[in-house]
Amino acid sequence: MKYYYVYILASKRKGTLYIGVTNDLIRRVYEHKNGFVEGFTKRYNVHKLVYYEQTESIESAIQREKRLKVWHRDWKIKLIEEMNPDWKDLYEEII
Repeated sequence: MKYYYVYILASKRKGTLYIGVTNDLIRRVYEHKNGFVEGFTKRYNVHKLVYYEQTESIESAIQREKRLKVWHRDWKIKLIEEMNPDWKDLYEEII
């Protein structure tokens, strides 16, 4: 079974947020953390995995990513805090 992930990275608690989608969450977050991904996350030091969802459909993952990107910031923060109230870096838990 193949899985797809929608994830949120943060620079710090309630800091700058980045929403992405991938089929390999561990690899993708590793790339962000180590500066292999040029652009927004590297420029703003956004590398802390604070939220993720898993699905079996790439279409639903992409749809969810698009929906989350247009949410108000307060809604995104509430979503993160429901799963991860302490804003821990979840990367250590998934590797």
